[in-house]
Amino acid sequence: MVLKVTRRQQSSRMCLVCGERNPYGLRTAFLELENGELLALFTPREEHQGYPGVLHGGITTAILDETIGRAVMTKYPEQMWGVTVEMSVRFRKQIPLGQELRVIGRMTKDTRRFFEGTGELLLPDGQVAAEGRGRYMRLPLERITSGSFSAAEWRVTPGTNDPMEVELPDRSPRVRAGTEETG
Repeated sequence: MVLKVTRRQQSSRMCLVCGERNPYGLRTAFLELENGELLALFTPREEHQGYPGVLHGGITTAILDETIGRAVMTKYPEQMWGVTVEMSVRFRKQIPLGQELRVIGRMTKDTRRFFEGTGELLLPDGQVAAEGRGRYMRLPLERITSGSFSAAEWRVTPGTNDPMEVELPDRSPRVRAGTEETG
């Protein structure tokens, strides 16, 4: 299915996942899609490996957590922040380094104090390599940071290669690794 990109989300300066100036970070671009989901684009490098040539499981968890946690901003731009309460990840396949990868995240539940979501890390061929599920507490920004968070730390910096639309595998019904699952 082909989906239009509606907006690029902000990035910070030093975040491990989105930080534009973090020399060891993933430098992930977060793009909101017309269907309300969030797409993360990143290319893991050698310093992100667990075993040689394979993305570390902790980095996999971090990118899933960030994508799912940011999905709330597709519904509440500029006004919603949250911190992870619980996170679970199911690893299905090895994740290679040096190739652009995609993570899709979405909100599945939205209450006054918490929100929940799910996400998948997709290999270049569209197969699901890892799945995540998380629960997040809503908090005002001043309770999350040390107070040094400013406009210089959190801004939209358009990428020169940002796509206007993306093609994603059809996930309804879900087809994973050659087996069909419903739900």
